[in-house]
Amino acid sequence: MPMPDPNGTEPVSIEPEKSDNPLLMRILYMIMIAIMISLAQSVLSIVALFQIVILITNRNRPNPRLAAFGVGLGNWIAKAARYQSAASDTKPWPWTELD
Repeated sequence: MPMPDPNGTEPVSIEPEKSDNPLLMRILYMIMIAIMISLAQSVLSIVALFQIVILITNRNRPNPRLAAFGVGLGNWIAKAARYQSAASDTKPWPWTELD
């Protein structure tokens, strides 16, 4: 919605400007998400190792918090993969809510 200029001459837009090149912005987001996916895979490997140790020491009973974290991480990776492959225009967290 345009707001009046303090001088009273022209309206000033308070809405964020859209990028002139949406393809360039998508490529930049894809690069950032690719880095985040790499980090997520490293975290998943660490969680898996912890869960293996817990399974060995806890008579084959997994840690439910680690299991729930793995489910959430897997959902995020799936959303990121859909954006990376252009199957979706919805960016994953931190640009949208973490489900």
